Amino acid sequence: MKTNVGSLDRTARIIIGLAILGAGFYFQNWFGLIGIIPIGTALIGWCPAYLPFGISTCKKPKA
Repeated sequence: MKTNVGSLDRTARIIIGLAILGAGFYFQNWFGLIGIIPIGTALIGWCPAYLPFGISTCKKPKA
């Protein structure tokens, strides 16, 4: 797996994931567990949804 999630993207994913988890906890709803997905992709640095589109938010190495 080649890393395709950059640092700004990782930060946003963690914040959004925590917000979803928090909303699920606040509203006492199991759908809040969906927040684990963006947190997980941020932690491993790889997003499978980016593959079909060829997206990468990582910085390109300078040549």
